Amino acid sequence: MQQRATKKKAAPERISEEYYQISPEILASFPRFRLPLPLFRYREEVGQLLPIVQREERISTEQQELIRELCEEGDIFVSRADYPIYSKHICKQLDLILVDRNLKDAEIASICIQALRMRMGDFIEQPVKPVFELLYRDLMTFGEYIWSDKYRLKTFMRRINRRHTLISHSINTLIAGLWIVTASWSQDTQIKRKEYDRILTALAFHDIGMSKIPAFILSKSTPLKPEEKEKIPPHTLIGAKIAQKMELGWDELVQASMEHHERLDGSGYPRHIRGAEISKVGRLTAIADSFCAMISERPYAPAKEPAQAAMELVNAPHLYDNRLAVVLRNAIVAKEFGTIPEVDAQQDEPGRLKA
Repeated sequence: MQQRATKKKAAPERISEEYYQISPEILASFPRFRLPLPLFRYREEVGQLLPIVQREERISTEQQELIRELCEEGDIFVSRADYPIYSKHICKQLDLILVDRNLKDAEIASICIQALRMRMGDFIEQPVKPVFELLYRDLMTFGEYIWSDKYRLKTFMRRINRRHTLISHSINTLIAGLWIVTASWSQDTQIKRKEYDRILTALAFHDIGMSKIPAFILSKSTPLKPEEKEKIPPHTLIGAKIAQKMELGWDELVQASMEHHERLDGSGYPRHIRGAEISKVGRLTAIADSFCAMISERPYAPAKEPAQAAMELVNAPHLYDNRLAVVLRNAIVAKEFGTIPEVDAQQDEPGRLKA
């Protein structure tokens, strides 16, 4: 939450550990007459926060004006104990993270991931343009947050969900792929914002074709029958068709969907292209997709340790872009973003928020 220039005196540091100082932008996003959480007013003369309105309490127009004025002075706070309510509110209006200066990096990362999972889940259930536009809006907010400080990605890498679902895999691939982008391509050339936005969207979108694969096949814990295996490869083509049907003719979207299972030696699918025929986005997505799949607990395969998975990608230069694989391996070995959580310690993916 943003510190206001009109604030006469900052609240004591001990208060900021237990409360958020709310900005006018955040306050304006709340329902007008019944707030979803209690508000507190800072009384400078006593150096304390005192309740000014209770959760769901009916407030008058006069109270609204008083609260607004106090907020502009920097005197309105919400309790960190109400973080679950606050985060659920921001998840539905993710661009609020860009004006909230008092949330911690870890809190923002959790809110972003929760919001993206919600939007991705809706899009997987209904892959049509109006639903995609809501997902895209939140992806652009996430992109803006990372673009302004690429080191923020470290906090997201530490929150990779290692229990495999299509939702978590899509978000994991977005995070890991964007990490590789910021750690490698920026060393050579300054990537343009438009290209950056399209790449991060393509990473999140890459496996959308899997939403059309029968659920019983994806959840099987036993080897697939030949006729079941045949249903998997077309998901790459299905994803590209979904993009075209929505009139999203971006090369990056089609490349990520069509090429994330292609391999440099031509052994991949669906087109068995090789080497330079595979686009830069295709090579990137292949590594991010494979890495995130390898470190996740799946019905048919146990999770590998991140360092082991990254090393296997490096040791397969005939399959994957070795330069990009080395970037990922080096980051994990050096623990540049800390430690990716253990599978057993990773909580199950939370349910999506109801509108």
